[in-house]
Amino acid sequence: MSADRSCIALVLLSVILASCGRPAGGETGPAETAVPPPLTDAQKASLQAKLPEPYRSADPEKGEALYAMCRSCHTYVQGGANLTGPNLWGTFGAKAAYVVGFNYSDALKTSGLTWDFATMDKWIENPRSLVPGTKMSYVGMKSPEDRAALIAFLKVNTSPAE
Repeated sequence: MSADRSCIALVLLSVILASCGRPAGGETGPAETAVPPPLTDAQKASLQAKLPEPYRSADPEKGEALYAMCRSCHTYVQGGANLTGPNLWGTFGAKAAYVVGFNYSDALKTSGLTWDFATMDKWIENPRSLVPGTKMSYVGMKSPEDRAALIAFLKVNTSPAE
């Protein structure tokens, strides 16, 4: 093969390899979808100020510390992975078992629940009492103050900026 043909072949191979895994027609695939930057402290404070009591006055740092118990099973950022439990982005206002492709228990799928503040509070207090037959192994959180802090943290951090 001549030097010119070798150069052309290398250029063509480079173009082919560069387009591997990308949809035809220049479309953007899921891996290329832009995820918004994390919320600023001011945005978080603004979102929390709009929450009903007792979540509005809950301590966000305490909520974040309490989330450490959830972190081994759940992510909460937009586009985050499902782990043992589903990603929590967009939870508030959604129907139970809303994450497409996650293997929920039949009990949760048929529960008819919507994730509002009251339902989330009962769930975090004792998931198996709220939905007998759930696969969630979490034993629950008894303290109303702790639940309020965790729920405020989750609501603020699983919602888009306004």
